[in-house]
Amino acid sequence: MKKIVIASDSFKGTLSSIEVCHIIKEGIKKIRPEIHTYEVPIADGGEGTLEAFLNAVGGKKVVKTVTGPLFDKVEASYALLSDGSAVIEMAQASGLLLVEGKENPLETTTYGTGELICDAIEKGCRKIIIGIGGSATNDGGVGMATALGVKFLMANDEQIVPTGEGLAMLDRIDVQSLNKKIADCEFIVACDVDNPLYGENGAAYIYAPQKGANEKMVKILDENLKHFAGIVHRDLGINLQQYKGAGAAGGLGAGLVAFVNAKLKSGINILLDTVDFDHLIMDADLIITGEGKIDGQSLRGKVPIGIADRAVRHHKPVIAVVGSIGDETEALYERGIHAIFSINQRPESFDIAKKYSKDNLFKTVESIMRLISVIE
Repeated sequence: MKKIVIASDSFKGTLSSIEVCHIIKEGIKKIRPEIHTYEVPIADGGEGTLEAFLNAVGGKKVVKTVTGPLFDKVEASYALLSDGSAVIEMAQASGLLLVEGKENPLETTTYGTGELICDAIEKGCRKIIIGIGGSATNDGGVGMATALGVKFLMANDEQIVPTGEGLAMLDRIDVQSLNKKIADCEFIVACDVDNPLYGENGAAYIYAPQKGANEKMVKILDENLKHFAGIVHRDLGINLQQYKGAGAAGGLGAGLVAFVNAKLKSGINILLDTVDFDHLIMDADLIITGEGKIDGQSLRGKVPIGIADRAVRHHKPVIAVVGSIGDETEALYERGIHAIFSINQRPESFDIAKKYSKDNLFKTVESIMRLISVIE
């Protein structure tokens, strides 16, 4: 064995993707120092997206004070890449971590994400990649679009409050004041889910409970998104319900499609194309990937499956090293993952296990390399 490519997501709440890749490299080198390793920290549009792109392409972070999800002021970062494009992680401005203890998707807004987009445009960016994982919102992206100049009006011509609750009052949409520079921009949305905007598999029913919504709130939010989609269809001629991923980030996916003509793409594939991953693995003997938890949901565009799909094209073996292994993993083997290893050394709660994640990850990779050395 001469070359191993390490391409892992973060272990959310524990280790960044950069840390995971580095620890895996150290585990490999302890047993087989002669093996060439290549690290590709991965993110699929959620936590770590900025760092992953900066690591891949180079550039700098920009810090800006924007409107947080509860209309307070927060500091948010985005990336200006060396190729002139920008990467925005919506969770920086509109994320769930910013409302800890005050979760209520009826009252949250994506306005701050729109302010980050405006800032990137004013700095000359004409290609903007937006990662939309980890949101605290369910406003259909009207907050974001309001920041860009779109007017969402009530019957009395006053503007609605751009929140999930405010959508109920929407009567018509006026795009005449939309930032004119947007017409010259390309927007790519890094999206790791394929949920529709509304309905039983939509933004509200699937994700709003994670953001603090009870059963009654979920029903209201879903009805409001359906109402919003109807107004968009009438006023703009766009059928948002037909777009896979429109329900991502509480409907921000839909808002980006409707108001900036964004393309919704697999987050991991955007990054893999950026680093020319197919070329990187051409001469690899093994690919090691990973994420915090792997289960049947990983089939819906998560990092390990994105890696496996690329590996299958070139007949490369893939090992997944993960924090925990959930249900319905058999299908993962059919997609190109050859083996899955959990780093946990003993049965214990996450609060305890996360304290030992670095050591446990290192030890697990060390054991894998010892096994490979025996059977080679």
